[in-house]
Amino acid sequence: MINPDYRAIRRPVRRPGADTYLLLTLLSFALSVSLTRLFLELAGYPQLGGGKLHIAHMLWGGLLLFVAAMLPLIFVNRWVYTWVAVLSGVGIGLFIDEIGKFITQNNDYFFPPAAPMIYAFFLICVLLYLRVNRPPPRHPRAELYATLEMMEEVLDHDLDAHERAEIETRLRYVIEAEGSPELRRLARDLLGFFGDEHTYLAPAKPRFEKRLEARLRTLERRHLDQGRLRSILTIGMAVMGAFASLASLRAMASDLRLDQGGTGLTFAVQNATFAHVSWFLSLQVFQFLLGAALILSSVYLMKGRKEGVDISYVALLVYLTMVDLLLFYYYQFSTTITAIVQFILLLGVIYYRQSYAT
Repeated sequence: MINPDYRAIRRPVRRPGADTYLLLTLLSFALSVSLTRLFLELAGYPQLGGGKLHIAHMLWGGLLLFVAAMLPLIFVNRWVYTWVAVLSGVGIGLFIDEIGKFITQNNDYFFPPAAPMIYAFFLICVLLYLRVNRPPPRHPRAELYATLEMMEEVLDHDLDAHERAEIETRLRYVIEAEGSPELRRLARDLLGFFGDEHTYLAPAKPRFEKRLEARLRTLERRHLDQGRLRSILTIGMAVMGAFASLASLRAMASDLRLDQGGTGLTFAVQNATFAHVSWFLSLQVFQFLLGAALILSSVYLMKGRKEGVDISYVALLVYLTMVDLLLFYYYQFSTTITAIVQFILLLGVIYYRQSYAT
């Protein structure tokens, strides 16, 4: 009879650095879709092939996804995961960019719902990243998984003092935690190996992200104190609020019109006529109200009141997750720049809340 303490464990363990890999995937995905649309617009939507042959960029995306799937099956090195993250992000971007062709009978690349579907998929990926970015609960099994993965640094003669200290911290946690005696014994043996004075330590080489973080921290201390950040957010909220309010008024004034029979309202956006006037009106009303909320938040921010941070946070969150979906439907990828600005402002608000707002 098998001892119940030694049955096979199938519970998944989060990979160390999973949040970084997922962030690379998100950035690659967003850039691939944006740059693809920009290139096609500037180049006049060229086609690769001739006659009946058309090699769509969706095929290149599928090829990159295949390569990304093969790399971790063939190679065991940790640096492979960086390439997997980038290639999978670019691949899914090229693939999903042509979703309009595969949800319409006439293979309509410009099918209006395609843009909000791509944006909604991106938002789901962002939510996944936010979930993965949370610190996982510590567990002896997970700590040993991370330690064994970091053993690659020993095999590649790339272990530095900081990494050894991290490994020793993980192993001491396993030794002191309650759990399997075998895990504690393995942790003690590994700790003895890393404590050996003959263990080679490579010269410390700050990684790119660490150097970038250090430089950003230096710039922050020199140029971005609370007053300046509040001023930037105040101006940003005021400009974005005015833009949103004026855009909604302009849309209702220019895009709404009586139909030829004079029996009702229709509207035209990008030379296409849509029958869903109520949705269009709802979008413009919501956009006007959110613009007014952002202007109000800028007034509170200028006065240094906490309400300004709270109002701008909620308004930007609603804008990005709800209103932008409809904007992508009616105005397609011209909404991308607006969404990027809103996202940057939201990051600024979150940083301000965490650093200064109490």
